[in-house]
Amino acid sequence: MANRLSRSTSPYLLQHADNPVDWWPWGEEAFAEARRRGVPVLLSVGYSSCHWCHVMAAESFEDGRTAAVLNEHFVPVKVDREERPDVDAVYMEAVQAATGQGGWPMTVFLTPDAEPFYFGTYFPPEPRHGMPGFRQVLEGVRAAWQDRRDEVGEVAARIVRDLSGRRIEYGKAPAPGEAELHAALLALTRDYDTSYGGFGGAPKFPPSMVLEFLLRHHARTGSEAALQMASDTCEAMARGGIYDQLGGGFARYAVDRTFTVPHFEKMLYDNALLCRVYAHLWRATGSDLARRVALETADFLVGELRTDEGGFASALDADSDRADGTHGEGAYYVWTLDELRDVLGESDAEFAAQYYGVTPEGTFEEGASVLQLRDGELGAADRVAAIRERLSAVRARRPRPGRDDKVVAAWNGLAIAALAETGAYFGRPDLVQAALDAADLLVRVHMDPHGRLTRTSRDGKAGDNAGVLEDYADVAEGFLALAAVTGEGVWVEFAGLLLDTVLRHFAGADGTFYDTADDAEALIRRPQDPTDNAAPSGWTAATGALLSYAAHTGSAEHRTVAEQALGVVGALAGRAPRFIGWGLAVAEAALDGPREVAVVGPAQDPATRELHRTALRGTAPGAVIACGEPGSEEFPLLRDRPLVDGRPAAYVCRQFVCEAPTTDASALAERVR
Repeated sequence: MANRLSRSTSPYLLQHADNPVDWWPWGEEAFAEARRRGVPVLLSVGYSSCHWCHVMAAESFEDGRTAAVLNEHFVPVKVDREERPDVDAVYMEAVQAATGQGGWPMTVFLTPDAEPFYFGTYFPPEPRHGMPGFRQVLEGVRAAWQDRRDEVGEVAARIVRDLSGRRIEYGKAPAPGEAELHAALLALTRDYDTSYGGFGGAPKFPPSMVLEFLLRHHARTGSEAALQMASDTCEAMARGGIYDQLGGGFARYAVDRTFTVPHFEKMLYDNALLCRVYAHLWRATGSDLARRVALETADFLVGELRTDEGGFASALDADSDRADGTHGEGAYYVWTLDELRDVLGESDAEFAAQYYGVTPEGTFEEGASVLQLRDGELGAADRVAAIRERLSAVRARRPRPGRDDKVVAAWNGLAIAALAETGAYFGRPDLVQAALDAADLLVRVHMDPHGRLTRTSRDGKAGDNAGVLEDYADVAEGFLALAAVTGEGVWVEFAGLLLDTVLRHFAGADGTFYDTADDAEALIRRPQDPTDNAAPSGWTAATGALLSYAAHTGSAEHRTVAEQALGVVGALAGRAPRFIGWGLAVAEAALDGPREVAVVGPAQDPATRELHRTALRGTAPGAVIACGEPGSEEFPLLRDRPLVDGRPAAYVCRQFVCEAPTTDASALAERVR
């Protein structure tokens, strides 16, 4: 019999709809039930492509004995962290403060007033590796609640006081200048892995936002160290197992230092961010590898994650079924030598094993290997292409990983920016159209006439969860990128609606931001975090979008708020640059201007298109671009910008100073690099 989650639009919650656990969705009804019964709440937070979430579900939540204990002594509440990042952030902060670590599944016990008092992540069904068994934990919490209720209440109240007392006050800190950005570069250099690329050790995540900072810093200052770290890291990831050598796209992270063995789930946000990084690397260097990876990742986004409604699904699972009927991580992606021989024959299998690093002992589990390109490009391109095509055809017949097909506004905003720019750089109008389709879905389904966003949708139907700061910021970023590529100024207007909502409902005093709106559901603490995680923080993403919008429109208010918000970047630049990468990238744009480029000319004139293409390929950090017909009112930057001697022209301004217009694409290229 299905539980209450069967009415959900979240694929993750629907995975638990047939559990014997009597799950409740997050909401006041669940806490009212806990108060009525006088029992605590068990809050379980995860997401659909989370491997250990599936493990704990199979071991505990599908177990009848465990479910009986949960149902009798607790009100169990299930949350999809991707739908409710605010709930996840508040309680994850408590978990990390109490245990020194966090992760998913997140397991938190709450009073009926939503106050946390006991924390954990994954619990095995029986005691293992120093961890208590889950039923053991349930019994301990039940006994404490029954026998020491006052003590539990005091602990919960103290935790809430500690969390509520945390405030981020950086409004009086100046925006970062040359010294702070140089300190960030030095700190990154110290943390850089000179042997394998990337930063730090295992597990190793794609440092997408840091790579954007390094590329922008190189563009503005000429720093070869910054470009080298970015280029080498991008090459290491592209050659490693973290990149899908057959189908394109990146896994969420590598479990090792060498980018060899991934945690195989593929997330929309990672692939959108990395598609844009590799496109920008190509723009800076002309690298063939960067071009290939950018296009393959874009094709992965469209081919594997695009929904019927034109949006982009959230993720592909790490796990899938094997040929023998068992279920395991990476089953869709890995190969043994015997499998290569069966598909390719002895000669081509030997070549493919060398080319892709498939070894007799395997690089993953049970003799299987993750495909990678560790030893450079070997052999003829035609032979490699034929082998890749044959392996891809066989892999396509394997059971596919599950797909979380909910559409998250923020991550679709990132995908819109990546696909629009990649399509423009490489002459792929189909990618630009995919970006337009996703943007249209966001406007039709996620956005109301007042500039308020719904965070998620599924099958073209909006969910119940209000947008958070990253939704407004990343969607605005995507719309502004789309405006630059398409020459359609309406996307600047839509971005302005969203950013006005940010100023009204998310901005605090003196350049601070909150992750939830001032009229959102009240939690035990209003979440606020300027640091990047796997994607840009809402704080720094909003700062970048506000800065770009101000450059487009001349709005002093948007510029002032952005500059104030950069104070946190200056404070963290030298101490934690890996966790403020997008903020550093935005600071680079602020120092450079950002430059404002207006291209004026008839749309069908080849000279207009050449100037527009040149402007888009410029590396000036965060440059904003408007392109349109003479006299167009679509973009503020185009006003009072006539043709020059009857010919299409480009106008470049920077920090309130404008250069003479040019009709020469080569001259424009010098001004935008």
